[in-house]
Amino acid sequence: MRPLLQSLPNKIVINLQGSDKMIPIYLITGFLGAGKTTFLKNFIRTMPPCRMHIIVNEFGREGIDGTLLKEIGAVVDEINNGSIFCSCRLDKFEEVLEKAIAGGPEMIIIEASGLSNPGNVRKILADERFKSIDYKGSICLVDAVRFPKVYETAVVCKKQLGICDAVILNKTDLADRCQIEETKRLILSQRPDVSIYETSFGKIDSSWLHRLHSPHKAEDDNTVQTQDITLRSRIVEISPEMSLKSLEKFIAMFIENTYRIKGFVRLEGRTYHVDCVGTFLSIKPYDGEITAENRLVVLSASSLHMQKNLKEAAKWYDGLVKI
Repeated sequence: MRPLLQSLPNKIVINLQGSDKMIPIYLITGFLGAGKTTFLKNFIRTMPPCRMHIIVNEFGREGIDGTLLKEIGAVVDEINNGSIFCSCRLDKFEEVLEKAIAGGPEMIIIEASGLSNPGNVRKILADERFKSIDYKGSICLVDAVRFPKVYETAVVCKKQLGICDAVILNKTDLADRCQIEETKRLILSQRPDVSIYETSFGKIDSSWLHRLHSPHKAEDDNTVQTQDITLRSRIVEISPEMSLKSLEKFIAMFIENTYRIKGFVRLEGRTYHVDCVGTFLSIKPYDGEITAENRLVVLSASSLHMQKNLKEAAKWYDGLVKI
């Protein structure tokens, strides 16, 4: 029997009594920079206090989102260097999921990498080892401004849309009405059945989750998923001797050919959170605890010529950056 889900103005009430100890599990997807981590924080605040386990998947070798999520006090596991749904990381994902279930959480949330293809999620969760899981469905975050471009260049966008149970159209404050309608048109051209909700800053209305009571029964992708060789991930080491202004200029030299640049750097006696989406450059002071500093994860596609431009930019800052 599924947990009883009841809508309140700002909270979701989950009654686990009589649920045969089934653990509700939610999957959060969305392409790079759509706002998944911010949305997830708001999503968690909407829930009542409970024992929550979060599994964060980073495509790059360095985890960033896990550091940010630990601020909320939940148990967080990170799986880096590939998609958890790919054969190269699937064993690790299943191991972490088993460990999470053994810990007796009242809820599990998975934040998938923005470069992941979650087409086989139902097949994975149908395994006998995970019989105590009650899969509530997938929420796909979409960037209202950038989506038309990435939809045409990144195959995983279509895969994420294909299995989702609701679309959250985020960052509508940055888009005009024509951009919003064009994005919705593209989404509905592939998924005319899906519910689309507009928001900004990853805010969530508790009533949207009612749609997840009857998850979309998309046909599972039964093929063995392997790493997409068109995707590129690089680690860039930044010298603490570099100035903030130089870092901004360095990133600006190759940002146009990237999907995402993120990480933490300590420069000029302060820690900064670098979080660049598309051509939008963001470097803001950060006061929280971090596990790795002065290492940036750069994500792109082979067609965007990021590697070449990154090497050219590094020549201008010899001794201050290492790629």
